[in-house]
Amino acid sequence: MRRDLKRLADECFDLLVIGGGITGAAIARDAALRGLLVALVEKDDFAGATSAHNSKLIHGGLRYLRNREFGLVRESLRERRIWQRIAPHLVRPLPFLIPVFDDGLRTRLVLGAGLGLYDLLSFDRGWLADPDQRLPGHAWLDRRAAIAAEPALASRNLAGAFRYYDAQMYSPERLALECVLDAADNGAVPANHLAAQSLLRRGDSVEGASVRDTITGDVFDVRASLTIVAVGPWADQFLSGRLHGQHRLLLSKGIHLVMAQRMHGHALTVAAEHGHFFVLPWRNSTILGTTDTPFDGNADCVSVDETEIETFLAGVNTHLPAAAFERSQLRATYAGLRPLVADGSHDTYDASRHAELTDHARRDRVTGLISAIGGKWTTSRHLAEKVVDMASAKLGRRVERSSTANRRLPGAVDRITQWPAGAEAFPDPGRLARLYGARIPALTALATKQPALGLPMGMRGDIGAQVILAIREEMALTLEDVVMRRTGIGQEGHPGPDTLEAVATIVASELGWSEIRKRAEIDALVPFFRTSRSDT
Repeated sequence: MRRDLKRLADECFDLLVIGGGITGAAIARDAALRGLLVALVEKDDFAGATSAHNSKLIHGGLRYLRNREFGLVRESLRERRIWQRIAPHLVRPLPFLIPVFDDGLRTRLVLGAGLGLYDLLSFDRGWLADPDQRLPGHAWLDRRAAIAAEPALASRNLAGAFRYYDAQMYSPERLALECVLDAADNGAVPANHLAAQSLLRRGDSVEGASVRDTITGDVFDVRASLTIVAVGPWADQFLSGRLHGQHRLLLSKGIHLVMAQRMHGHALTVAAEHGHFFVLPWRNSTILGTTDTPFDGNADCVSVDETEIETFLAGVNTHLPAAAFERSQLRATYAGLRPLVADGSHDTYDASRHAELTDHARRDRVTGLISAIGGKWTTSRHLAEKVVDMASAKLGRRVERSSTANRRLPGAVDRITQWPAGAEAFPDPGRLARLYGARIPALTALATKQPALGLPMGMRGDIGAQVILAIREEMALTLEDVVMRRTGIGQEGHPGPDTLEAVATIVASELGWSEIRKRAEIDALVPFFRTSRSDT
């Protein structure tokens, strides 16, 4: 998959999708599979913002039951099973514990009732061919069993814990990328680092967008019968000034801390003063997340500051003193924005995670334009299905029903306990099997031609073949694309200067960079690895 800017400039598409996060990627995939000619443009990189900077969960939303959002919970639980089925290498079961402290019998009864309803709404959680993907119902663990399962829960006032199951993404970035790959394999023309600058207007009709290549600076038009805006937190900013009205998004900031590994296989959902937080085992690390605070700044400038780190760590340790997370264990931080549909409230924690789909011919009397906002990672596939249903109706096209709930993504495997053929040849086969699944042979072919590409780069098991594959077949155009999204090289903190240098050397050779450009690309990664005030 490579950028085909000539096709984008020369052809007229059925759909132009603006935004390459999971919503835009899922829309492009669904539409392409139904036979529509699709262009997809993303101003930075695919899944480079909100779609990457989350808790890495595919979940039903247990807490939404409190707001009686039964429909959203059921939709989420159904979609959880679908993601497990179509991308089993990237989405797998994760057991959670909810500790119950000395709050009396009422707390336990309320939680038990909620989890019982959660089990009832996920009645199809066992409808998967792979038995290792089927999720058990909830269970109660007494104090001793709970601490044995997760020593971080050790506390004099622990009564016990409920265990329930949801699912976790090994790499949200690659899950979104596989949607883009599948779209491209079915005729879509995707391009990253291509920013939509303005909508092409003919009177009250939108006919595409003017785009700028952020790599070269070139500007050209992409024309389409229907334009779909799926830019997440940037929706208000993008549509404001282009239309009379705007969506009035409520943005919620969530920070995450990536810590040295401390968990024993279970995730924790812990009630706190203003909501809850997660402690999540992930790869060789533990993720602490997340905050949920209103954000009214520049969506392009979201970061985690020292005060947030200290405050969040202190809160976690207050509720889980036995965990004793220390500042020195911090490997990386990241922050993302949730684009919530504004409902008049400023409470981002209790705000609904439902999605809103707008036909601007009805709302703003502007034809040829649809926007999709809100929603959550888990339900993005279903939202895309509804978007394409609306789009095909507006185009007057009779298309097949969506097949994305049953069509497996390119890396899908049959059994999650079996490594794909060829994985055993690599230094960390489990890691690569999780990242690439059935696409492992592409790495094997590269390493066979150049054995050095099969050797580990650094301590985490990534190999040079991943870097080559990212550039040649996965549209990586910057060092950040490679290190932070296509591979796992930088996702758990700084991989070390020698590893970054080796990766940058391969990328520079493939893309023809000068030494000056290579150094600039390495320097651009510095903000991703800051974990203290002294980092520069």
